Amino acid sequence: MTRKYFGTDGVRGLVGQAPITPDFIMRLGYAAGKTLAANDDLPHGDRPGVLIGKDTRISGYMLEAALEAGFAAAGVDVYLCGPMPTPAVAYLTRALRLQAGVVISASHNPYHDNGIKFFSAQGLKLPDVVELEIERWLDEPLQCMESRRLGRARRIDDAAGRYIEFCKSTFPGELDLRGLKLVVDCANGATYHIAPKVLHELGAEVVAIGDAPNGFNINDGVGATAPQALRQRVIETGAHLGIAIDGDGDRLVMVDANGEIFDGDRLLYVIARDRIRRNAGATVSGVAGTLMTNLGLEHALQRLGVTCGRAKVGDRYVLEMLQERGWVLGGENSGHIICLDRHTTGDAIIAALQVLAALRSVAGSETLADACADVVLYPQILINVKTKAGFDWTADEQISAAVFAAEKSLAGKGRVLLRASGTEPVLRVMVEGQAADEVARHAEAIAAVVAGAIKRT
Repeated sequence: MTRKYFGTDGVRGLVGQAPITPDFIMRLGYAAGKTLAANDDLPHGDRPGVLIGKDTRISGYMLEAALEAGFAAAGVDVYLCGPMPTPAVAYLTRALRLQAGVVISASHNPYHDNGIKFFSAQGLKLPDVVELEIERWLDEPLQCMESRRLGRARRIDDAAGRYIEFCKSTFPGELDLRGLKLVVDCANGATYHIAPKVLHELGAEVVAIGDAPNGFNINDGVGATAPQALRQRVIETGAHLGIAIDGDGDRLVMVDANGEIFDGDRLLYVIARDRIRRNAGATVSGVAGTLMTNLGLEHALQRLGVTCGRAKVGDRYVLEMLQERGWVLGGENSGHIICLDRHTTGDAIIAALQVLAALRSVAGSETLADACADVVLYPQILINVKTKAGFDWTADEQISAAVFAAEKSLAGKGRVLLRASGTEPVLRVMVEGQAADEVARHAEAIAAVVAGAIKRT
């Protein structure tokens, strides 16, 4: 059975258009509440509890109220923590022993988008079977509980402080960040009041940018999806490193003192290499990447004796691979990095702390470029082609021919990947190979064929 509303990362869309409307979100809260009530093992008479956090989008106020109403109507107590990173909601849901956590966010998208994603009581993404159960309840009429069984709402005033301490606890106790000047770009998002404090309390001199959200400027020219702003400030201030986080706090990109930008693939390598070294030669048995993971990372991990697995694109699939294979490290080149020995989900602040710990644990410290010098990334071009409902690119002979021609030309020294986005109406065309000009030529040619096929339908 396929999901009707849930994508790879919850329910997401343009605010004011289905499904991101107040009435639907209220019904979604009700449906999730009924699912929780049917599956919880609480003592008789106790109500399930759910934590709701959000990023800094203006629509968060409206959607928070709608969710709260839906949960309350289903007889579920609501705990509100206000603007809070996605991984913070995962942590706090576990710490407060609640039955679920909900985040109102569209992650790296612009402010006019928003979405809803859920965490289980264990701080994990909901399994497909639970999402399907929520969708089943969405088709049922909303029947409000009688007044004595309605849920209550309360605010968690110390949520930020709890999460700051949790982040700090993942950094080795024998190390600190004294002597480091760091620029942190919070994307005008959910980490604006968290990330600078974590780094400062560990001893760093912190310069914060993207830390003045106004409801409309989230991810707008700042953050992990626009690291040029961070690069410029690092160079201007003479900082040692820069840390860019996306709007909901689960993507990480870093910049060194020379202005070089480091994506998730290279940062994941730094963490894996440090885990091996820190454990006195013990090996990390495997690292989970995705279909988009650069071949350069795969080859560098192989030289460390580490297997690189490839999951479908999306951090939920990386997590599934980690759980299936018993591994602890995984991530995407976009900056989602999961360290299961530190947290249950991808967390940009915690991932940054793991990179900083790796650099500080070397006598005399180590530069970021030195730490990942063995990762030689292949040129990789990604082109997004806007598509439309019902378009089946897999059945188009001209697209298949264009892909075949590119793969034949690359002759085993590169690869071609086409995939539909799980969050946007686009088909992603990726070509990777040894020669940048050849990679660009093939990517543009395939994208042109895809665009032509879409026009014909």
